[in-house]
Amino acid sequence: MAEYALKVAPECAGKRLDLLLIEFAESNELGLSRTFLQKLILDKKVYEASGCALKPNYKVKQGQEFKIVLEEKKDHIPQAEDIPLEIIHEDADLVVINKPAGLVVHPAAGNYAHTLVNALLYRFRELSDINKDRPGIVHRLDKETSGVLVVAKNNFSHLALARQFSEH
Repeated sequence: MAEYALKVAPECAGKRLDLLLIEFAESNELGLSRTFLQKLILDKKVYEASGCALKPNYKVKQGQEFKIVLEEKKDHIPQAEDIPLEIIHEDADLVVINKPAGLVVHPAAGNYAHTLVNALLYRFRELSDINKDRPGIVHRLDKETSGVLVVAKNNFSHLALARQFSEH
């Protein structure tokens, strides 16, 4: 567990707490998203001495001091789950899937199950393993976005697809 202290500078007075935390996380290279920081606030992992309940849109005051508590990141191994997939195309190297809105692409904090990766692990014996946390995933779509997603079945196709995506 890591704990950080943050004191509100005069030029930051009146800012939303979540926006202040984003700046703090960026300046300390913590690699935390706004959504994650908002969840920390709502889970009471960000607090001040008075102990009052905070919300992400709370307007901070000059001189206020906050503590931020981060749990240690636990390694998570995605598990196979029988989730239906709409396969548009499949060959030896890749799979093209129609991802429905509401389906998270890969496991992450707060969503370790019921993701596309969990479904892929159930359905396919082999997927690229360039990123062990996201087997087969070359690109992603937001949770609420539906659309076509290309999944790599091996590392060769993963690298080729990644290059093509980067070159547009």
